[in-house]
Amino acid sequence: MSTHTDKRRHNVLTTESAEQRSARFRSIMHLLQFTDSTFPVGTFSFSNGLETAACESVVNDASTLRDFVASQAVQAAFSDGVAAIHAHRAYLAGDYDAVAEVDKVLLRFKMNAEARLMLQRMGKKLAELSARLFDSEIISRWLGDIRSGDLPGTYPVGQGLAYAAACIDECEMFCAHQYGVINMVLSAALRCVRVSHYDTQKILFDLAARTDGLYEKAARMSPDDMNAFFPQLDIIASLHEKGNMRMFMN
Repeated sequence: MSTHTDKRRHNVLTTESAEQRSARFRSIMHLLQFTDSTFPVGTFSFSNGLETAACESVVNDASTLRDFVASQAVQAAFSDGVAAIHAHRAYLAGDYDAVAEVDKVLLRFKMNAEARLMLQRMGKKLAELSARLFDSEIISRWLGDIRSGDLPGTYPVGQGLAYAAACIDECEMFCAHQYGVINMVLSAALRCVRVSHYDTQKILFDLAARTDGLYEKAARMSPDDMNAFFPQLDIIASLHEKGNMRMFMN
């Protein structure tokens, strides 16, 4: 085992230049930073309607939680995930008009008010933070248009811009996007569903196997192709807006 590990490490060291290795390490560190639960964009304030689902007994154990989270992940992949991918590509192409367009399209795509509020609040926080982390004309311009009210400033678009600026590739960004959606709901579940840390970590671990397939489809979609047909999730979201059982904003 030790000999095999040493050989693999030696191969990496000999096939990469010091500059390439340094860049790879930085991108990995940035990826870990952006997906950390302490990253200050406000994900802890939202649950994607989980507490209403729990109150209505749609989610009441690990099995139903898994189904709920899997549906959330699919819905997010083919809407927010598509927007993030196109924002990432637009940043690399230096196409600010494309960034602005996908930002507007995504907000129009959201049916309920709290989903729009969530994307905009988290998006503005990410824009403000990104403007401090990166010397980027596109990100600075995007933040200015958010503050002036010219653009909504949605969180997935912010992810696309920030990850591209950090030299994190499109596939890794999509993984981080999916991880964020799943982990947001699972973290909330520990506070309002009868599940344990073992249950939530098992769900997170298992759903990772679906990410590649979701990316393959999302990567081929245009912003006009975005879809999220999960009526039950939209009904739960509408109930949540006027509900009394509220531990989270969404």
